[in-house]
Amino acid sequence: MEKEKYEWGEGVYTLLSWFKKDKVKNARVLVAGCGALGNEVVKNLALFGIGHIYVVDFDRIELSNLTRSVLFREEDAYNHSYKAEIVAKRAREINPQIEVTPIVGNLFSEVGFGIYRSVDVIIGCLDSRIARYQLNRLAMRAGKNWIDGSIENMTGAVKVYAPGISCYECSLSRDEFNHIMLRTGCADVVRSQTSQGRVATTPISASIVGALQVQEAMKIIHMDTTAEEENSEVTTFTPFKTLQGKMLRYEGMTNTMNIYKISSWKKICPAHEQWNNVIPCAELSATQFVEDVLTKLKSILKAENVEINMCNNKFIDIVATDYPQKEFEVMLPESQLEGFIKKNKELRQLSYRTLIHKHFFENIDDRFPYQQLTLKQIGIPLYDVLKVSTENGVFYVELSADAY
Repeated sequence: MEKEKYEWGEGVYTLLSWFKKDKVKNARVLVAGCGALGNEVVKNLALFGIGHIYVVDFDRIELSNLTRSVLFREEDAYNHSYKAEIVAKRAREINPQIEVTPIVGNLFSEVGFGIYRSVDVIIGCLDSRIARYQLNRLAMRAGKNWIDGSIENMTGAVKVYAPGISCYECSLSRDEFNHIMLRTGCADVVRSQTSQGRVATTPISASIVGALQVQEAMKIIHMDTTAEEENSEVTTFTPFKTLQGKMLRYEGMTNTMNIYKISSWKKICPAHEQWNNVIPCAELSATQFVEDVLTKLKSILKAENVEINMCNNKFIDIVATDYPQKEFEVMLPESQLEGFIKKNKELRQLSYRTLIHKHFFENIDDRFPYQQLTLKQIGIPLYDVLKVSTENGVFYVELSADAY
């Protein structure tokens, strides 16, 4: 029997006075974290028919995840499947008419900045301050709203951080900020600290907070007016009130829900840097060799000297130990160093009782000795934006050939 052709949500969502089918169908949303909250958020985005969802998580499924993660199954835990891949698979089963792209990796160093720039809104389903700090910097750099969700026991909270209104980093206490600086300064913990283990919670808390996050995302998507709509003679009244600069706190124990102002925007904050005037380049990809990219950048930027800044990920060629004095060839981006140490038996044993020194590159130019490695091999992900210094100034160049 031939499947009936239908348009997702037709005759259902189109009855809603505020719902704009084309906006939703063309919307792009990035979901950072695929645990209990991420499951609920992606499920709801799929049900709404969001056109393209990116899901990011480096972790694998465990049996303990099954009690509060609607998209995971027992076999996923036994197979040690990646959370992002299973969430994407199940979301496509819910709604075959949408695109869902899983990214198994760290949101800070392994997700191209082009993705952050391309989405309408970012939803954070994270469980550590460090991960929120990293996501906030990327969202602010891209000029995007991001919706933070947190759950514990029967309690949950939703916050919306928006450029010019509120910033996660601005809201941190001095002790919280110093703790993050201490932890991110240790090379081996940047990746592992993105997740800090299990939090005692319930599937109800995850359902409520995840639903509220998606509700805020739908408001932001619909409030993003296009130039065509601005020039239209018909003015559409938008009844939405968002949580931009606010926190909604839900307390299940007492059945209370309150909204608090969290507008924290300091005049001087490094997280407020925005990368404007990005130059798209359909001829550049992270799969190309360093040598070829440097040559192309000189041509595009009309410069004699170009230097790529490895903003989120240094390239490490060698690590050395104090005792015994020994060198180990690594040839990997810093985000992969922890895994390298774990796989190397000798290094794994030494790492507990001796200091490990790194020889790294944080700027790539003509003097870089490994010109035949690709950008991806040295730590620049697909669809990233390169920060390039030249004698004519600093430029931002997008690896647009990788767009997906």
